[in-house]
Amino acid sequence: MRSVLERMARAGHPPLYTRTPQDARTAYAAGADVLEIPKPVLPRVEDFSIPARDGHPLPARLYAPSPQDAGPLPVLLYTHGGGFTIGSIATHDILCRELARLAGCMVVSLDYRLAPEHRFPTATNDAWDALAWLHANAAGLGADPARIAVGGDSAGGTLATVSAILARDAGLPLVLQLLIYPGCAAHQDTPSHTRFASGLVLDEPAITWFFGQYVTTREQREDWRFAPLHADDVEGVAPVWMGLAECDPLVDEGVDYADKLRAAGVAVDLEIYRGVTHEFIKMGRAIPEARQAHADAARALRNAFQLE
Repeated sequence: MRSVLERMARAGHPPLYTRTPQDARTAYAAGADVLEIPKPVLPRVEDFSIPARDGHPLPARLYAPSPQDAGPLPVLLYTHGGGFTIGSIATHDILCRELARLAGCMVVSLDYRLAPEHRFPTATNDAWDALAWLHANAAGLGADPARIAVGGDSAGGTLATVSAILARDAGLPLVLQLLIYPGCAAHQDTPSHTRFASGLVLDEPAITWFFGQYVTTREQREDWRFAPLHADDVEGVAPVWMGLAECDPLVDEGVDYADKLRAAGVAVDLEIYRGVTHEFIKMGRAIPEARQAHADAARALRNAFQLE
């Protein structure tokens, strides 16, 4: 991990938070797969769109480890990370392919709308609209509506947690939340935010910049749809597999959310990967812990989907 950080520093690229949102998206996309594992080849990869509540077509990509006529597959709806501002289906293509391959399930990756063009709560609404649509239309995709999971990394993990609460309230059954270093808190005030504020992949200026694109008032920051730790009640939400990075500003709030879930009687499988930073899940070429996290996440999916 230290070697990766040193190489990033030597590259000398301007930090994302010093760029315009569009330039930041371009720069992130250019480097998104540099440290990824080789791209897995799957028998079925299809692009399509999902209608949002306002009629906007949300791009989505379906990954499946078997042809459509092979029978219904369980499905994971995946929302990418990027501080609600950067990231896309393309930047998380390899990760979604690998989860589909290892877990033996379908993955649907969603391009929700990004800030600052689309501020809070658009991303939350898009993620929930996609989940509701997927549940209603699973059969047409070759998916099993009785075996749906939600997942995501970083801001995408936040969206997955919120979708899981909304699913509980709507009576929509989910079998798992797959949360990779999710954002859970309203303010950057835990000890890990101080301890890991600078010098790592995600630092304090970047977090402040990302969130400033998406939430513009204190009331929005403290809305549980941005900060799931503020949710009044998480009893009865889907079980959780959570993978956190030890050297990450978000690690403490991830643990806090796991504690909140456990206190409400929700089953939580929590893994903290030692010595790695935010974004490590996409560094499988360089970081063995990334490949371990892929395997652990896939095992959690297989267990939840009763594929073992």
